[in-house]
Amino acid sequence: MKHVLGILETALYVVNLERAARFYVDVFGFSTLSASDRLVALNVADKSVLLLFRNGSTEEPLEITGGVIPPHGPGGTTHFAFSIAEDDFTNWQAELSAKHVPIESVVNWPGGARSLYFRDPDEHLVELITEGFWSIY
Repeated sequence: MKHVLGILETALYVVNLERAARFYVDVFGFSTLSASDRLVALNVADKSVLLLFRNGSTEEPLEITGGVIPPHGPGGTTHFAFSIAEDDFTNWQAELSAKHVPIESVVNWPGGARSLYFRDPDEHLVELITEGFWSIY
């Protein structure tokens, strides 16, 4: 039987590619795997990739040596969550404050998980969540 191993990539569409990449590198310390005028690929915990696409850069098919990447594009702002350790929750609050990233909401979930919500420069809703919300994590 075939099994999905996880989510490899998450894509965001951004107005200013350099500004968005700087935000994720500065706030989270992600390293850059690849960068061009079309996209920046960032390493997330050596497990997945955050793709930042410049708005409008993916609306046409892209021919590459190995084939064609079909067109895709933004549909507005989105939401995603990064998992964090419970022990790091307070440190993340302090880090976001130190980097002048306003926290929009703090949620204490019934199962014991906690979330921090804030916006990136393109108004995507970013969540940092501790263990205990989903039964799989």
